[in-house]
Amino acid sequence: MDIISHGLYGWAIFWEKNKKQFWLSAGFGILPDLLAFWLPVAASIITMISWGSVALSKPGMPHYEPSYVHTIYNITHSLIIRAIAFLTLWLIFKKPVKASFARLLHILIDIPTHSLAFFATPFLWPLSNYKFDGIPRSNKIVFIPNVVLLVLLYIVYFYRKRQKKSHKRI
Repeated sequence: MDIISHGLYGWAIFWEKNKKQFWLSAGFGILPDLLAFWLPVAASIITMISWGSVALSKPGMPHYEPSYVHTIYNITHSLIIRAIAFLTLWLIFKKPVKASFARLLHILIDIPTHSLAFFATPFLWPLSNYKFDGIPRSNKIVFIPNVVLLVLLYIVYFYRKRQKKSHKRI
């Protein structure tokens, strides 16, 4: 799945709560990809500005990301590491950090929507290197339902928000 969809799904988890939780859950939703890809994307943008060329890779095209990207991707997309992080946050804050469920949702969405050809999700890392060969998010079988689901979620959100406002006026 793409990073924007992950953020929107993270948002959807806590849209009935306060704005802080709303933004925190969106942040947890994009966190795994943000941590893995921000540095090479920033380097590509700097290269593009400096040299006038585009250095970003696309699915299906040869890509030359540094090896550390795969290491960070393994860490941020592991259910094992996520469980450890969740328990650590729980110990620190003396209660579960509910917004962090957006990170879990991110990983669970990525497992079936990434193929072995492009960043399959290492959800059992470091215990196993097994990766499920899913259907890429660019495939219309995944892309169209994703867009439809997000549109429906946000139609419901704005409808419910409007209903609450009209009930307050009465």
